[in-house]
Amino acid sequence: MKRVRVFFKGLLVIVLCIMLLGVIPSKASSAGFKKEYKMTVVVTPAFYWGQGAIKFAELVKKKTNGKINIKPYWRSSLLKGAQLKSAQMVANGVIDCAMESTINISPVITECNLFSLPFFINTFENLDKIEYGSAGKEIFKAMEKKGIVGLAWAENGFRQVTNSKKIIRRPEDLKGLKIRVVGSPIFIEIFRKLGADPVNMNWADAVTAFQQGVVDGQENPVGILVPVKIWQYHKYATFWNYLVDPVVFYWNKKQWYSFPKEIRKAIKEAAEEAGRFEKALCRAGLDGDKSLNILKKEFNYTMKVPQPIKYMESQGMTVTFLTDEERKAFIEATKSLYDKWVPKIGEGLYKKALADMGK
Repeated sequence: MKRVRVFFKGLLVIVLCIMLLGVIPSKASSAGFKKEYKMTVVVTPAFYWGQGAIKFAELVKKKTNGKINIKPYWRSSLLKGAQLKSAQMVANGVIDCAMESTINISPVITECNLFSLPFFINTFENLDKIEYGSAGKEIFKAMEKKGIVGLAWAENGFRQVTNSKKIIRRPEDLKGLKIRVVGSPIFIEIFRKLGADPVNMNWADAVTAFQQGVVDGQENPVGILVPVKIWQYHKYATFWNYLVDPVVFYWNKKQWYSFPKEIRKAIKEAAEEAGRFEKALCRAGLDGDKSLNILKKEFNYTMKVPQPIKYMESQGMTVTFLTDEERKAFIEATKSLYDKWVPKIGEGLYKKALADMGK
């Protein structure tokens, strides 16, 4: 018995020595994975976008059997609030991955301004055709050239305008209104073309400005309007789908291709599933029962606010939808911006998007 114990102790020492020498790597060293992969996210879990980030992290852990653990960092904290630098920081490898709006990566990936062309896409069907068509593939290729790998599409939604002054049905109704917009140049140019006075500020400052009456309105998707309780500041909302705000999962290119194929496959599948879940959250109640059924049947999830428009109205808001004729007036007022922005985005990409939509 003593000899057996001595034998196994000796064998254990030999195995440990071999592992230290690297002949037989331990499970951890063979994997070569980090303890934590940092993901930058602009919003918090209070928003659908944030819930999509949580879903992604959960699915990645599950599908990789715990080998890849992603930690979301909210409010662009890894960027010290400078959300427009997300693509650059991920490309440089400072941050591992992101779930980010195409608006925020457009300074680096100029092709993403395609989604910000005014009154261009305007339906969920058109958006899906572009994202999963030739234009979407072209955008992912452009991302890779800049050092980031696009994994899957998610969504923030079509952006609607709200204000505290009046119903907006015509371009003239925006004249002189101070509207808070994001910092992307095309947003500022759109509202100037419509006669408004666009101002860029962070959300906390914007809320103060709304309360003080210094700023009259803002533009955001429903998935933002409901959580921030926009009715506390604005009585009027116009649903005009003037542009859309897709969200994309992406990863540092160098790190991505260092992963084994089965890990890449698992992460990509997780991104696609999380993207489908998050898109359904953003569209719930806005596309009939389609997204509500996806959430219920595929994810066993029930929306707290299944009818966001009715809910906004129940909070005292007047919600207006444009007629085709009213919409044409806005298209006419902003069409000159295409002459400037289509060449920046790329004529080829623009034509592919038109073909994807069947226009």
